[in-house]
Amino acid sequence: MIEVGTVLDEKVFFLDRAMLKAYADASGDQNPIHQNEEFALSVGLPNVIAHGMLTMALVGKYVTDWAGGSAAVKEYSARFVKPVIVPLDQKVDLTVSATVSEIDGDRISITLSATSAGVKVLGMAKAVVIK
Repeated sequence: MIEVGTVLDEKVFFLDRAMLKAYADASGDQNPIHQNEEFALSVGLPNVIAHGMLTMALVGKYVTDWAGGSAAVKEYSARFVKPVIVPLDQKVDLTVSATVSEIDGDRISITLSATSAGVKVLGMAKAVVIK
């Protein structure tokens, strides 16, 4: 039974440089901060970072998987708080969970949590789904 306060199952996605390259090729976003460590460091980043929209997409996948498909998702929003840092030859986590925050008929609002290496990467993340 879904009720306010229900904590949804956690899902961990793993990102690596190959995923960043594939996303860059698919999206057309070839910004070197997502692929070139030397460049990322030169602009003050700690290392190569994942595309923000890739992070959002993976959290969106969490929502659509739980909702039973994208047609059930009526709202989804978040703010970028910190980047997902992706060092060379490492897989890093994007850990997503959610809590039911409101139920209004068949509309369920969830508050999302997204972290990487224990650091919050999205803020004010929420979605509304029809269940």
